[in-house]
Amino acid sequence: MAKMRAAIFASVGCLALYLTTVSAVAQTPSPALLVLEKDDKKLAIVDPRSFKVVARVDAGDDPHEVVASDDGKFAYISNYGAFGANPGHALSVVDLVNQKLLASVELGALLAPHGLDLADGKVYFTAEGSKAIGRYDPASQKIDWVLGIGQNRTHMLVVGIDRSRVFTSNVNSDDIGILERDKGGDASGWIESYVTVGKGPEGFDVSPDGKELWAANSHDGTISIVDIASKKVTQSIDIHTKRSNRLKFTPDGKLALISDLGTGELVIVDVASRKGIKRLAPGTGAAGILITPDGSRAYVAESRDGHVSVIDLKKLEVMATIETGKGPDGMAWAVRK
Repeated sequence: MAKMRAAIFASVGCLALYLTTVSAVAQTPSPALLVLEKDDKKLAIVDPRSFKVVARVDAGDDPHEVVASDDGKFAYISNYGAFGANPGHALSVVDLVNQKLLASVELGALLAPHGLDLADGKVYFTAEGSKAIGRYDPASQKIDWVLGIGQNRTHMLVVGIDRSRVFTSNVNSDDIGILERDKGGDASGWIESYVTVGKGPEGFDVSPDGKELWAANSHDGTISIVDIASKKVTQSIDIHTKRSNRLKFTPDGKLALISDLGTGELVIVDVASRKGIKRLAPGTGAAGILITPDGSRAYVAESRDGHVSVIDLKKLEVMATIETGKGPDGMAWAVRK
């Protein structure tokens, strides 16, 4: 009997240890790196300390971009779909605490959602298939704002720091949209301006000081620098990319990082001199870029290789590789509050 009790206690102890271990492994870290695995239709939750995927959650059909809520508890994902043939019309919502897919946000006639940004707790998105942009309010669970812009392939967007502007890249219109709240009482509430840039602007970013917008032109290997105040291109830089995909400024505004889907390279440009200072080749198809809030690291998704490269931004070199599922691309940074 004593041996039986000992065996039972041992089994219970092993089970408790196993459950504790599983719980520890599965828990969403804070901060967490969120990586969309497009081809697997999954959202990978990565521990940025260990460089390991701790969980994977369903992300809906054809997930492309992701943002995290301000409290780090939810992720919002654009379900793009096959543009032109079977465009998506939903945003997926993931509970990051319980690591599960929740009910999606139905967008109705707002088709092919892609680019995302989060401001004041609301999710801004592009709707390529409807030539519009919109905004989803998680508090009311409603689409509370839509603006038709009439451009071709409105792919990405950035909400200005003061919320008075929204910027868009319109790939097939070869322009950048600068959308401003109208302070003069126009009926639409917004004034729309479009700045012609290079061919196929896709990835872009607004400088941390809010004065310039840099657009990476995917069809001609250049960067167009737009002065936001005058709404004019002030300079064009040829960085010799085959298919630039994303462009991001470091938080201090000193560097611009451009991913090249055509070569897999990460091109690093010194902002002050407007010159490329380094080219890294961490894979064969560089796509999404995420820079940590402290500016110490950049994460570059190598979609064709199934990994994310971790870049040391002080040394400007690859410091680690995170193995993911198929087609890593859009990324977000989630901090629990």
